[in-house]
Amino acid sequence: MPPLRPHGPLRPLRLLAAAAAAGLLLSACSPAVDVAPAKDAANAACAPMMLALPDSIGEAKLRKTNSQATAAWGDPSLVVLRCGVNVPGPTTDRCVSVNGVDWVIKEGNPVWTLTTFGREPATEILMDPDKISSATVLAELANAAAKVKATRNCVGQADLQNLPTGK
Repeated sequence: MPPLRPHGPLRPLRLLAAAAAAGLLLSACSPAVDVAPAKDAANAACAPMMLALPDSIGEAKLRKTNSQATAAWGDPSLVVLRCGVNVPGPTTDRCVSVNGVDWVIKEGNPVWTLTTFGREPATEILMDPDKISSATVLAELANAAAKVKATRNCVGQADLQNLPTGK
């Protein structure tokens, strides 16, 4: 007597269940975003900020990255963050304050680089303002970035006019 083989409605149900299980496994294994770590990524001061990062920025959801002190939002990535980058010194680049955090903005084409000013270690954000609002990004990340203590602030033209002249 030949071995029994499933036939009828049972076999298609087993195939459907196997296909569904495979689909769930594949969707749960989305690859991590490849982000090069910053030079000072192991700085302990990055840890509180990384723990405070939001789960989303606008509609972009937080994704896993493959290196320490980094984060990315969106698929494809709309915002990439690295803690431990070089601290910016005095600059004539535009500096804005959002919710108590100062950021130096370097407008590229198409990617902008936004770096915290007056905080060590510094945090860098890479983003395309045509795909996500810089105001949204900075507002959503201000609470986390504020976890790194500020020691300096941006100085504007009005501040420069009020400095003592030494006379």
